Amino acid sequence: MTENQPPYGPPSNPPPGPGQPGGQYPPPYGAYPQRPPMFERDARLWASAAHWVPLALMALSAGTLMWAAPLVIWLMHRDRSWLVDVNAKEALNFQITLVIVYLISIPLMFVFVGFLTLAAAGILAIVWGIQGALAANRGEAYRYPISIRFVK
Repeated sequence: MTENQPPYGPPSNPPPGPGQPGGQYPPPYGAYPQRPPMFERDARLWASAAHWVPLALMALSAGTLMWAAPLVIWLMHRDRSWLVDVNAKEALNFQITLVIVYLISIPLMFVFVGFLTLAAAGILAIVWGIQGALAANRGEAYRYPISIRFVK
C-alpha cells in the first residue's frame, strides 16, 4: 500500500457533522431533549387540575369525557413531576372506574336500581374530586377510596 492511498474500511475518526463544533452530530430525527422538571407551583396546578377538570367535563359532556382530562395531563406531564404523575394517574383510574359504573347503571335503570347507583356515583365523583383537588393543591398525593387501578 502506498502512502497516498487511504486505508480500506470506515474512517477511525468520523468527520464533524455539518455545522457541528467538535464533531458532535445532531440528535437523531424524532429525538427530543429531556424536558426540565416542573416548578412546584406548576406541579400543584396540574395535579389539582387532573381532579377538578373532570368535574367540569361531567357537566359539559354528561359524564362521557371525564376520563380525557386526566389522561392528557398524565401523558403531557408525568415525566416532569412526581406529584402530577401520581395525582393524574389516580384521577384517571377513578374516572375509568366511573365510566364502568355509569355503563353498568344504564341497564339497571330498568329495575330502578340504576338511578340510585348513577346518583351515588355522581355525588361521590363531585365530593372526592374536590377533595383530590384540594389535596393536590397542598402538594399531597390523593388516593380515591374506591377505584380500580387500571394505570399503574
